[in-house]
Amino acid sequence: MTVLMRSLETAVPSTVLKQAEARDVFAAQEGLTRLGTRLVTTCFDAAAIDTRHSAVAEFSWDLPETEPDFFDSSTGRILNPSTKTRNDLFVREATPLFVDTARRALESADGVAPEDVTHVITVSCTGFFNPGPDYRIVRELGLRPSVQRYHLGFMGCYAAFPALRAAKLFCEADPTAVVLVAIVELCTLHVRSSNNPDTILGASLFADGAAAAVVTARDLPLTRPALSLDAFETTLTPVGEETMAWNIGDQGFEMVLGSYVPHIIDDHITGALAPLLAADPVLAGRPYHGIEHWAIHPGGRSIVDKVVTRLGLSEAQAVPARETLREFGNMSSATIMFVLERILGLPRAAGGADDDGGPGAERVCAMAFGPGLTVETALLTRVHP
Repeated sequence: MTVLMRSLETAVPSTVLKQAEARDVFAAQEGLTRLGTRLVTTCFDAAAIDTRHSAVAEFSWDLPETEPDFFDSSTGRILNPSTKTRNDLFVREATPLFVDTARRALESADGVAPEDVTHVITVSCTGFFNPGPDYRIVRELGLRPSVQRYHLGFMGCYAAFPALRAAKLFCEADPTAVVLVAIVELCTLHVRSSNNPDTILGASLFADGAAAAVVTARDLPLTRPALSLDAFETTLTPVGEETMAWNIGDQGFEMVLGSYVPHIIDDHITGALAPLLAADPVLAGRPYHGIEHWAIHPGGRSIVDKVVTRLGLSEAQAVPARETLREFGNMSSATIMFVLERILGLPRAAGGADDDGGPGAERVCAMAFGPGLTVETALLTRVHP
């Protein structure tokens, strides 16, 4: 049975953050020590990011004067709203992103209508409300009220993989199932000024984005490239529990993102990939660079650098991850979907990988990292009409 991601749509909020401008704002905040100012400059400049997007419209300099909650453009001061204020904005801004990306994913899934959807899986670690985004999608898109709904919350940057794994399992249990997966992360709701290195690093990297996909095993005509969901694995590294975490504070959610994370990934990425690739006899003896496409979660430039160097990948294989980071930043769990979207849009490889998945099939190895330290991996196949 082949389970396909038949559509994949992404979106970002309209407010654009230019990295150099954001750096200057953060570096000018009152209360920063000399070391804090140097860390801001170093982290922002080394991030390999040009632009990010935010659901916080106040971060634009062009808004009419109002009583600000997040950013006072008249003084350039970053404010520190309560967790409730931040979450209230999540409810307002995340809901349309969930609904609109889910709608577009359904519209671009040939042969699938809203009434066909049997399961909805929503993902976010940057806000909470109930009835939640799963409910809103069912109501706004006119799905059947009997649709099974699941929400994966607070898992962090790797959460797209458990969502897609669950979708695959639902389809394998019921070949007629149609699973709608929707992800929205509004990380910039939780930015703050601080001298804490973890907080500064997070402020230099994180951004907002949304993605949605339709997954099914139904035998339907294929009119565009799709991704076969072949296999998933999850691994906890033996060290690193204290280096990456996501906690709820009184002034928003608090990121712990230690500078040692890339080194832990460097040490353990081959071990994390071993069980995934061992399940496929064709790939078991193939060098890593022999797999056509690599969807690496760009948690930061150094993470991509470590993975590429450790696995001996080409720079061309790193382009989808690096370009996603450069244009959008780290959007937590939504980010890997942007990387996969770029891979789907690449020109068809000459000859394909016939031995792996039929004429024109191309293998994709995907990975993401999160609290724990958790490494989620997936083996996919890009298939063509």
